[in-house]
Amino acid sequence: MALPAPSHGSAPSPTPPVGARFESFSRARWAALGEPLADGVSPSDVALLSATGAQVAMDEVTEVYRPLAQLLALRAAAALELQHRTDEFLAADRPVAPFMIGIGGSVAVGKSTTARILQALLSRSASRPSVELLTTDGFLHPNAVLEDRGLMMRKGFPESYDQRKLVDALAAIKAGHPEVETPVYSHRTYDILPGEFQVIRQPDVVIVEGLNVLQVDTENAPNHVMVSDFFDFSIYVDAAEKDVARWFTERLQGLRATALQDPDSFFHQYASLSDEQMTAMAACVWSEINLVNLVENIAPTRGRADMVVEKDGNHRICQILLRRA
Repeated sequence: MALPAPSHGSAPSPTPPVGARFESFSRARWAALGEPLADGVSPSDVALLSATGAQVAMDEVTEVYRPLAQLLALRAAAALELQHRTDEFLAADRPVAPFMIGIGGSVAVGKSTTARILQALLSRSASRPSVELLTTDGFLHPNAVLEDRGLMMRKGFPESYDQRKLVDALAAIKAGHPEVETPVYSHRTYDILPGEFQVIRQPDVVIVEGLNVLQVDTENAPNHVMVSDFFDFSIYVDAAEKDVARWFTERLQGLRATALQDPDSFFHQYASLSDEQMTAMAACVWSEINLVNLVENIAPTRGRADMVVEKDGNHRICQILLRRA
């Protein structure tokens, strides 16, 4: 999310995946898949895992996330078996590559909550894998760099990220390096935390969540390598633009009880705004920044995902599209 807003931009809704590449599952059909979890998550767990915005109901976890986690666990096991067999054939002794999942979508659509719930469910699957969650926010350029380059109003756009550092980190993680340090971003200070790092230590599964994970930029990508090249499975979280705009406004309004009251928070500067002023600011930021980024850079990647998770206006998942070809 960027604050405040610069230029205007609008475009039609994203084009959905078409043809035989995707199979559509209604919520009821999807919920019938898989097996009951012996050790799932409780309602209190789900409340803690939910990001700012609408809370996820337990039936959402049972009917949508449970089958999804089981599908991902199945694919991770198959990928591990393939790697072992390939290494045997090649007489190679390589570190085990983690199964890497990418989760993309708009600001305020619920990517973070999806990532955290899947992390919890996967870590409690039968093989008890270690699951790390990595957000691409940590690879945003520091605010000082963005200001120097005139990009503060483009925060969240592709050019605001250190793509080389992100690709290098994912390459090291995928190669099984013993320890990989990644930068840490603070939503409290709205900036990279100097000297703080998340250390990834050869996990079994890595979930990479962010706006830019499915974007293609062959011109500026290091060695023409994309972030999505490292993914074994990718998910795009989708909803109607008008609904995401409303959720974004609700998220900003929700900051009144938290970040706006913290003197050290970046958002404290907006504490004196009235409800009407906050709503107006949210509408401006959405239409002139976040919608532009969605239309120009994020929504076009929808058809590149292995799965599209569609939400209705109540923040509930109503349909799943799974790539079959």
